[in-house]
Amino acid sequence: MQLSEQEIIRREKLNKLTEMGINAFPAEEYTITDTTESIKQDFSENKQVKIAGRLMSRRIQGKASFAELQDSKGKIQVYFNRDEICPGDDKELYNEVYKHLLDIGDIIGIEGTLFTTQVGEMTVLVKNFTLLTKALRPLPQAKTDENGVVHDGFTDPELRYRQRYVDLTVNPQIKEIFVKRTKMFNAMRTFFNDAGYFEVETPILQSIPGGAAAKPFITHHNALDIPLYLRIANELYLKRLIVGGFDGVYEFSKNFRNEGMDRTHNPEFTAMEIYVAYKDYNWMMDFTEKLLEFCATQVNGSAESTFGEHTINWKAPYPRVSMTEAIQKYTGFDITGKTEQELFDFAKSIGIEVNETMGKGKLIDEIFGEKCEGNFIQPTFITDYPVEMSPLTKKHRSKEGLTERFELMVCGKEIANAYSELNDPIDQRERFESQMALSERGDDEAMFIDQDFLRALEYGMPPTSGLGIGMDRLIMFLTNNASIQEVLFFPQMRPEKVVPQIELGEDEKVILEILKSGEQLPLNDVKQKSQLSGKKWDKASKTLTKNNLVKVEKIDENLLMKLV
Repeated sequence: MQLSEQEIIRREKLNKLTEMGINAFPAEEYTITDTTESIKQDFSENKQVKIAGRLMSRRIQGKASFAELQDSKGKIQVYFNRDEICPGDDKELYNEVYKHLLDIGDIIGIEGTLFTTQVGEMTVLVKNFTLLTKALRPLPQAKTDENGVVHDGFTDPELRYRQRYVDLTVNPQIKEIFVKRTKMFNAMRTFFNDAGYFEVETPILQSIPGGAAAKPFITHHNALDIPLYLRIANELYLKRLIVGGFDGVYEFSKNFRNEGMDRTHNPEFTAMEIYVAYKDYNWMMDFTEKLLEFCATQVNGSAESTFGEHTINWKAPYPRVSMTEAIQKYTGFDITGKTEQELFDFAKSIGIEVNETMGKGKLIDEIFGEKCEGNFIQPTFITDYPVEMSPLTKKHRSKEGLTERFELMVCGKEIANAYSELNDPIDQRERFESQMALSERGDDEAMFIDQDFLRALEYGMPPTSGLGIGMDRLIMFLTNNASIQEVLFFPQMRPEKVVPQIELGEDEKVILEILKSGEQLPLNDVKQKSQLSGKKWDKASKTLTKNNLVKVEKIDENLLMKLV
């Protein structure tokens, strides 16, 4: 493993601590009586406290030092004084351990008393400290110049998402996004539980990937010797439970879709689905707008949230616009009664990319997505989808060719999808067979036929309405984040570029030691100091430059060498 200069120094400090008999990774419990938050809320002079956290900054001035400690609740100033920590003759704990062997990022426990500085800052006077964890990698250190501009902050999105543990440490405000995410889940659970509905769990590994039109991830079960699919939706299992006699069930499910990735899609995402017996999609619209108003208020303390340049008002009721009306308004084209060929030709004529695998449902979906979605900023129900787009939805009670379905659009994105659920097993079988025909034409997102689900419907499912909400997308709108990666602790990333690991010989280490200062040195000076023969020098320097560990540059007529 190739270590940076800082990493080498920290490991040397770790060895010195060990030699002094100090365990840098102790196992015993460290009892904490206070947090930075509780200290600030209940501050009193000379009060004894015991806290723990990460050392984030310090200013050493001889026998005294001000530092900053960060725990899960925030930061507080701490004051190290040599004579307070070491009242006797032995000053090693301060002079050696604190000043020379601790680093920014180390986790320490502190016992002390509270006082207020002359400038009025609440501070902990350290009476004793304990090293709880030695950090072997340095944290990114942002610097603020005299104009208030921050430099060298940990802001690169790829690094932040890949190393979320660092992001949360040095950008503690990010934690608020995830606090709000949990508040949203808790609010939704409270709303459902108060309504008398029951939280359940359904399989993630499924023999048939049902409940949505999506491309699944496929795996293999060795013991059963069968293919299995990661869940794309939990709908069909939840409806089985309605068949089994539950009046209302819901689940927060991890779903997986083997499709593209962008700012609003991650291959692993969280959805909530709820099914309530003896209800229809009209009832579900009323239920949904009340649910989202409640969640927004619980998360942000208000029924309004900011998303980019928009202020979203989640207060019920929401407008209701049929899909046919939306397409006609924004394209001038009436999809009513149109054949697949007519839809294909129209989509092509307005610049939408289409192909022969697309049936009527997908063509209409593409037209709506390209030309209509972006116009709906405030929460709006898009209702009455064509039957070809909705293979699990009951046909509309009064409008031929349509279904009782709605999607909730916010800022041009769908965050909820709901139906009057199809409970006619004969009709459902015909819809599945139509999907199978699309699959044979090459549509890899068409639904499978789930024979067991059809069997369940044949036992009788009461009239039911179901709702699905994309939880990740919803929290994006409630926290003003345009990227789904910002609201996932660990979003899926491309494989990290691996720096080749090499075994360094003694000759290479000699050269690196000379360049350890980080300064650019004349090549001949480095060669002379290394005392290597010409052959050994050529081999060692070539190994280091080839592996991008050192760099040789020509400036004027001089060859200079430095660490990369």
